[in-house]
Amino acid sequence: MTMTTQVRPIWWIGDWRTGHVRMIDQLRLPAEEQYLTYNDHEGIAVSITTMVIRGAPAIGISAAYGMFLGAREANAAGTAPWSNLPEVKARLADTRPTAVNLFWALDRMERFVAEWKRAGKPGDDSFLEAYFQEAVEIHEEDVQACMDMGRLGAELVPRGARILTHCNAGGLATGAYGTALGVIRAAHADGKVKMVFADETRPYLQGARLTTWELHKDGIPVTLITDSMAAHFMQKGQVDLVVVGTDRTVANGDVANKIGTYGLAVLCKHHGIPFYVAAPLSTVDLDTQTGEQIVIEQRSRDEVTIVGNRKLAPDGIEVQHPAFDVTPADLVTAIITEKGIARAPYRESLAALKAAQ
Repeated sequence: MTMTTQVRPIWWIGDWRTGHVRMIDQLRLPAEEQYLTYNDHEGIAVSITTMVIRGAPAIGISAAYGMFLGAREANAAGTAPWSNLPEVKARLADTRPTAVNLFWALDRMERFVAEWKRAGKPGDDSFLEAYFQEAVEIHEEDVQACMDMGRLGAELVPRGARILTHCNAGGLATGAYGTALGVIRAAHADGKVKMVFADETRPYLQGARLTTWELHKDGIPVTLITDSMAAHFMQKGQVDLVVVGTDRTVANGDVANKIGTYGLAVLCKHHGIPFYVAAPLSTVDLDTQTGEQIVIEQRSRDEVTIVGNRKLAPDGIEVQHPAFDVTPADLVTAIITEKGIARAPYRESLAALKAAQ
């Protein structure tokens, strides 16, 4: 499959000795395409916390580069390149709690160091070069996984499909191409997509700001709707399937995704519409048994009460802002991974796909 998008959120520019991370500032889209550069792990941590970069796979890739930058910082300070990595890992891990890719990537980078040291190899330039390459491989593997998910997921899409998606699970949320939008891109390349409905995704508006920007940029037909309109279009028979991404899918198949996803799944159940989840295996967390155990990130009240410079609600009121909700496995039609499509019972199907990874 040929990649059919140029949308990507993160690059490494230059060589491992002097290069840097480059990101598109997703806070400024769609009005402005501005690119930021980062040369240290603290900058990476801030970019994740402030949502300059967001989306579970993209966060994991960023964290991997952050670990490498931390090692390069230690080496430049005249200490062993792994001397500060426990602190670097802790700082990056403290940025956002729900997306499992963050911790998956940090653990993988930590294991690399342990294996290097166990082999008795030196903490010199050979380590830094190899450590950098590990981060690059995490990035490249994610891009390939998205393309593989797209190919497999497109097989589930009927011709003339009208697809609804929520939040942004596209190239901006991954290394490139996307998870849910990867399925849509592949289906569009096959001539199957009539229209994509993009929920605006309150309160952070990732659907309105990011998903519509991606799809329009790639020439894929897209219609923006408010979150509260989804039921109306389903009732009118104008939605054939829903496909969303995921920040964490646990052992029993429960799915944590952007707030509002659970409501869509309930609507799909009522209207008999397939509800698909595109989940790279790096987001599948078999150590967590059910969705009740997932830590849900609570974000700022200002993201709910303020849009741009305009205040939407009075001061002094209570505001809740859980960034994610959990969709129970019994509402999920299938989970699309890069190694195959999982169906209920998910404990068995997800475990089998992870074992084949």
